[in-house]
Amino acid sequence: QVQLVESGGGLVQAGGSLRVSCAASGRTFSRYAMGWFRQTPGKEREFVAAIRWSGRSTVYADSVKGRFTISRDNAKNTVYLQMNSLKPEDTAVYYCAAGSDTLTMIGRPMGVTTVDYWGQGTQVTVSS
Repeated sequence: QVQLVESGGGLVQAGGSLRVSCAASGRTFSRYAMGWFRQTPGKEREFVAAIRWSGRSTVYADSVKGRFTISRDNAKNTVYLQMNSLKPEDTAVYYCAAGSDTLTMIGRPMGVTTVDYWGQGTQVTVSS
């Protein structure tokens, strides 16, 4: 069992930066690929980024590539999403996810249906 708690969301101006964190509880955290998804009202939850259990491989959505960086610290059971050059269209609730390492291992986005655990979400709002 893994419990995920996000933090660090907030309001930022376009072009600014924000880092969201996800603290995990449970002894098996290091076995999972970790990911971030986001969702806006009326839209499906979409993949943002994922990182393998080892931290050695990452996958990003095209919309955030070059602007966002995912990282993890297995000793602290924490995964981070550093968001730079933020745009108003990045506004969403950001969800932390833990799931199978397989897709991330082969460079594919983590799928919503392959996620085993979700956090409660943290709001990120980018003003223009």
